[in-house]
Amino acid sequence: MMTRIIGVGNYIPSETITNLFFDKHIFLNEEGVLLKDNNASITEKLKKITGIEERRYAKNTQVTSDLGLKAAQAAIENAGIDPETLDYIIFAHNFGDVRFGTVQSDMVPSLAARVKHLLGIRNNFCVAYDVLFGCPGWIEGVIQANAFIRAGIAKRCLVIGAETLSRVVDIHDRDSMIYADGAGAAILEANDDDKSGIRSHLSASYTLTEKDYLYFGKSYNNERCPDTRYIKMDGRKIYEFALLHVPEAMKKCLDNSGYSIDRLDKIIIHQANEKMDEAIVNRFYQLYNTPVPEYIMPMVIHKLGNSSVATIPSLLAMILKGELKDHEIKKNDVVLFASVGAGMNINAFVYQF
Repeated sequence: MMTRIIGVGNYIPSETITNLFFDKHIFLNEEGVLLKDNNASITEKLKKITGIEERRYAKNTQVTSDLGLKAAQAAIENAGIDPETLDYIIFAHNFGDVRFGTVQSDMVPSLAARVKHLLGIRNNFCVAYDVLFGCPGWIEGVIQANAFIRAGIAKRCLVIGAETLSRVVDIHDRDSMIYADGAGAAILEANDDDKSGIRSHLSASYTLTEKDYLYFGKSYNNERCPDTRYIKMDGRKIYEFALLHVPEAMKKCLDNSGYSIDRLDKIIIHQANEKMDEAIVNRFYQLYNTPVPEYIMPMVIHKLGNSSVATIPSLLAMILKGELKDHEIKKNDVVLFASVGAGMNINAFVYQF
């Protein structure tokens, strides 16, 4: 028995935030000292390194579970199923519902329970729970859904990835320009076809010395809410970590699938940083002494930014709906999904469509 994706959906918030939005921001370093470069230079450097020109923010009236609901509804409609037939709803996020203008995270009840309630599902045996696994959370949810299905515990699962990172950023930290909001979802079900579905998967957590590469820390403005924490990262260490470990994990996952490197049609990787993702894919192909094929890695970070757990399922939905130029996924195509993020966690899975 295999696990296949039968429906996808996403929700891209309507609020477009260009790099000009940050023109009047006061960016400081960790010691609270004003950065020497002007904001135009800072945003230009951001674009050059990450590729980000725009990002999307949720409306002030929306929270993460609202975005997740919209993506879930789209996936259910795309799959053409009755939501009452779902055995699990798995919601990947990192910070819960953070209402606009507040700093408090709300995770009780779980975001999955909120989505189940809003979908009007009466089936008490549809189990709803959340996954906190950093940016790789959606892939981890898919891996868990696959385990339930392969074990006979479930026949059909909804896996959601949604986040509103705009609510947890320090406006004085230039890294805040990377983050965005969004949501994506997929319906997975048992499949008797021995070709279509998840062929292999892999997960790892590096916590001995790497756990604080992404963390919650104080604002760089020492006078601004000294007791409030914001998302922070050590960009250099994350970059080095990703280049060292992610290509190896991708290779191990592909090798475990039984497919050769020339059978791979697409790599859908977490949209964290364009240069980093390109370097990861280049190093991955170097492990096989093979040149990187053209159009192997679709990217939407330029316009959508880094929406954490939402980047991969949202991108997948865009490709399958024919919304991305020069990229398509056809029947029998083999796709490698991979992500890295807070924890530090890495995961991947190989899927044949």
